Amino acid sequence: MASHSWKDAYRGMSADNIKGLVLALSSSLFIGASFIVKKKGLKKAGASGIRAGNGGYSYLYEPLWWIGLITMIVGEIANFAAYAFAPAILVTPLGALSIIISAVLAHIILREKLHIFGILGCVLCVVGSTTIVLHAPQERPIESVTEVWGLATEPAFLLYAVMVLIAVFILVFHYIPSYGQTHIMCYIGVCSLVGSLSVMSVKAIGIALKLTLSGMNQLVYPQTWAFTFIVLLCVITQMNYLNKALDTFNTAVVSPIYYVMFTSLTILASVIMFKDWDRQNPSQIITELCGFVTILSGTFLLHKTKDMVDGQIPLSIRSPKHMDDEEDGIDQESIPLRRQDTSCMRSP
Repeated sequence: MASHSWKDAYRGMSADNIKGLVLALSSSLFIGASFIVKKKGLKKAGASGIRAGNGGYSYLYEPLWWIGLITMIVGEIANFAAYAFAPAILVTPLGALSIIISAVLAHIILREKLHIFGILGCVLCVVGSTTIVLHAPQERPIESVTEVWGLATEPAFLLYAVMVLIAVFILVFHYIPSYGQTHIMCYIGVCSLVGSLSVMSVKAIGIALKLTLSGMNQLVYPQTWAFTFIVLLCVITQMNYLNKALDTFNTAVVSPIYYVMFTSLTILASVIMFKDWDRQNPSQIITELCGFVTILSGTFLLHKTKDMVDGQIPLSIRSPKHMDDEEDGIDQESIPLRRQDTSCMRSP
């Protein structure tokens, strides 16, 4: 019986899972490129107006930013479709590809320097993601959007949702006004926490549309529209704070940290809501946790070595890039994440 169960678990990907895999990979390609295009737009807009990191919205008049936004929307649509075919634990980790794309394009286009250990960090992120994908649980069969609503209104997930909302309000009203410009986790924390709720709603909508196209109309249920409203609200919030993070901090650092936090919280939400781990044995769960540790290790390595050049150790690891660095003749994309005192030597 044990041998039979093992074969059932690893007999190969279903047609739906393959569709979800292809859509998820395509999504990462578009989203990874969109980070760079939007960053170029934000820099161009910031040169002639108030920067997004300082509360400005001059980027809304910059065509390049809109091109980046459209590219991201295409990626998000592909990602949306992927959740309709495959479980969140399979789809979400594949966002690691967007880290590689963002880092490579940032190095080529934005001239953001990436240390060799940063490249190793990216590799670790991919390895960890692959480990999770290979041991992901099978998709839970859902026959109605009301069934998803029932899962979302169970006490465990309601408790998670309330805790997320409390954390977001604390970040937005207490920490961001004081530390948003110097602590990357403030902006990324809001994006990731809200994102975990948006993915659960996106999956619900994807299931509803999939069932509708198969002949079981789910658009007549108010739950479908409730999930739609939640998605719109969450996406607007994510877009606003992601813009602030991209404008304030280095793209090669924003992308992996956002990926790790978003992926971790999304899978946690999926485990709570859809009870993914209830259908797995302890060895599979432990392997997935090892994958998480690998991803976190890669991101930590990338973050800590971002400012290392030719073996030099960075003086510090945080702070926004300011326009006056350009007046000093220093490329603001290659300076440390934190401004040093003018009396101190800066890492290149």
